[in-house]
Amino acid sequence: MAGVLYLCATPIGNLGDMTPRVQEILSQADLIAAEDTRNSIRLLNHFSIRTPMTSYHEYNKVEKAKELIIKMKEGMNIALITDAGTPAISDPGEVLVRMCHQEGVRVTSLPGPAALIVALTLSGLATRRFCFEGFLPSDKKEKRLVLEELKEESRTIILYEAPHHLTRTLEELEQVLGDRKITLCRELTKKFETVFPTTIRGALTFYREEEPRGEYVLVVEGKSLQEKRKEEQASWEEMSIEDHMEFYEKQGMEHKEAMKQVARDRGVGKREIYQYLISRID
Repeated sequence: MAGVLYLCATPIGNLGDMTPRVQEILSQADLIAAEDTRNSIRLLNHFSIRTPMTSYHEYNKVEKAKELIIKMKEGMNIALITDAGTPAISDPGEVLVRMCHQEGVRVTSLPGPAALIVALTLSGLATRRFCFEGFLPSDKKEKRLVLEELKEESRTIILYEAPHHLTRTLEELEQVLGDRKITLCRELTKKFETVFPTTIRGALTFYREEEPRGEYVLVVEGKSLQEKRKEEQASWEEMSIEDHMEFYEKQGMEHKEAMKQVARDRGVGKREIYQYLISRID
């Protein structure tokens, strides 16, 4: 029988968050694929796990995935771990998972810690709808495109950032998104865990005086739906009612339905649009 790929979530700080099921699978697997074997050996030693390890990281993710898939097809069970948290989230593990599906190798996930979820629940911001961007692109043009997309995002936004880039990222967020609510989380689940709810401008003021330390999770307020509606309404109002009607009718909408939609866009009653159009005919 072919083997299985186990995605094993490991602690993001507090070793007490290692689940018994993950410990069991890591002990029983034939091989552990780790993002950084030097880092992971400390975790495995703490739990007296002696399973052999191999490296699987950003720079060998495709070629090594091919090797691991061959091993699993031959019957080996492989556990995948990242430096901390859940594999395949902002992590080269996503490539291995995709290739396993393509090759018919079974994949299962052992849930556990994920920094983005921990930070979101601690943030005090809306949790019903959120989007995760991970680290912003390093390329300036690509980063600008992503930020412009996020400008219109109404869901709560979650980002990762390194300490030496934090101030610059906050400056870029303020330039594009404005001064929104933000919660900065660091050292999650550890002794000196910090949760800092503030605004983007307030965070900038603070970190221009205090040196950022540790990896950060930034939880940013999304654009309010009310604000989006106001902006959309303002843009429609710049257009004549005739052009507004034509916009929808060219898409195949019937005249009556187009009137209803124009009225909704402009925040007025359908009768008002009807009366206006009749007056123009007269």
